[in-house]
Amino acid sequence: MGAAAHFLVPGRGTRGVALGPVLGAFAAGLVWMILTWAGVGLDSPWLWLSAFVAPIVVTYPVLLILARTRTARDARERTRLKIG
Repeated sequence: MGAAAHFLVPGRGTRGVALGPVLGAFAAGLVWMILTWAGVGLDSPWLWLSAFVAPIVVTYPVLLILARTRTARDARERTRLKIG
């Protein structure tokens, strides 16, 4: 899901190729851990569904914010350096 988010969010060139997949895996693992500690069993569909939903909910907005921030910062830096 994180890899898919990397390709869906505009501004792919403003971040590394591994950031989306790593962030998605981290989000899925964290939610999985929290739910299992909360007592949700492996037979529960909510546990498995969370492994697919959490990376989308976390990764997409983070990548979107990073792309916008990087684009704005690059524009300010170009203006400051009087480049094109």
